[in-house]
Amino acid sequence: MPANPKYLSESPWQKLAKISAGLIGGYIVSALLHLCLVLWLPSPKKVLITSIYTIFIVWGALLVIPYLFKNGWKAWALYGIISIALYGIYYLGNQQNPFV
Repeated sequence: MPANPKYLSESPWQKLAKISAGLIGGYIVSALLHLCLVLWLPSPKKVLITSIYTIFIVWGALLVIPYLFKNGWKAWALYGIISIALYGIYYLGNQQNPFV
C-alpha cells in the first residue's frame, strides 16, 4: 500500500536534511554515546569490544528518528545538541582519567 502523499515531504531540502541527519547525525550520536560508556562502565575493554555490534544497532534506531519530525533541520538541531552534550561529558570525564 503506497504512502499517503499529504504526509510526505515535498521539499528536496527537507528530504536531504532528514537523510543526512539520520546517517551522519545518528552515527555521531551513537559513537559518542559509546565513548561515554567507556568512561562510565567499569570494564572499558568489554565496552569497546561489544561496541562494534551495538553502535550499529543504536545507529539503526537513530536513523529512523528524523522521519518523525516535520522539519528535518529540527532533527539536525536535536542531534547537534545531543552530540555537544555527549562530547562535553566525554571531555570532562577524560580530563579526570586521561589514561582511558
